[in-house]
Amino acid sequence: SDKGFSPKFNERDGEVERRSLNGLYVVENGRPRNPVGRTGLTGRGLLGRWGPNHAADPVVTRWKRDGSGNKIAHPVTGKNILQFVAIKRRDCGEWAIPGGMVDPGEKISATLKREFEEEALNSLQKSPEEKAELEKQLHKLFSQEHFVVYRGYVDDPRNTDNAWMETEAVNYHDETGETMDNLPLEAGDDAGIVKWIDISEKLKLYASHSYFIKLVTEKRGAHWSEDPGPEC
Repeated sequence: SDKGFSPKFNERDGEVERRSLNGLYVVENGRPRNPVGRTGLTGRGLLGRWGPNHAADPVVTRWKRDGSGNKIAHPVTGKNILQFVAIKRRDCGEWAIPGGMVDPGEKISATLKREFEEEALNSLQKSPEEKAELEKQLHKLFSQEHFVVYRGYVDDPRNTDNAWMETEAVNYHDETGETMDNLPLEAGDDAGIVKWIDISEKLKLYASHSYFIKLVTEKRGAHWSEDPGPEC
């Protein structure tokens, strides 16, 4: 309702990205309409922006290994077990992928790395020297080939009829485990707890995060479900 507020929807508005990853959305009476449907809530709600709110979710994975460094396979499926870095969110107490909002003008690749540092390695509380060392080690992981798990609208509890979450979830996989073994996980920023969690369908995660994790296990050929499913 501020007279000076006239956002440019469906385009890049200065440093703010108001384009949707899902294409054009309808703007009705100056308000963007949620492209997926009605939620029962009007207005901006708890989200920072009208229209799309862009986030980035780094899915950092490694193989589960025994004391001798050998990969551990699931006893039923025989597939190797994948682990990912999970945080317990302070706001709702649910386990989730560490992630957060893309800052104005920030590249997604930078958001992914920054959010992982802040939430899983507590970089905001580190000295400049410690931070530089973290950066050096993480650069190796985040500059290697990665897998874009998902880009688009997400079913988030904060979505309203006029504001919604969209994310880019990207998997960075530490095949040998050497990079992540040297990084001490430490909860920071919005995280209450951070730890490596074994991946399986039994996990109950925040918002659409279980779906993202499932896509990663399919890509890596890792264990997901004990149920063999229908024969092809």
